[in-house]
Amino acid sequence: MKYLLPVLLLAGCSSFKTPPVTVAPPWPDVTPAMMEACDDLKTVNTNTEKLSEVLTVVTDNYAQYYLCAGKINDWNTWYRTQKQIYEKATK
Repeated sequence: MKYLLPVLLLAGCSSFKTPPVTVAPPWPDVTPAMMEACDDLKTVNTNTEKLSEVLTVVTDNYAQYYLCAGKINDWNTWYRTQKQIYEKATK
């Protein structure tokens, strides 16, 4: 009988539990280093008469563009995916 009161008090306290409050830090913004623009493309010298020089500049520009575009697209995809995972986990 003397143990009945503490048992009732403990049982009563556990029935009024509030859901835990999660405190999540805000999602970090993109750092300026990650927002760097791609390098400018090369230009063809207008005084050149050699087609090989023009083709060299064009192929270099294509390579530079696709490398930069791939890097930027991959990073954006990774960032969006990680943000979605974070938002689902903090709900």
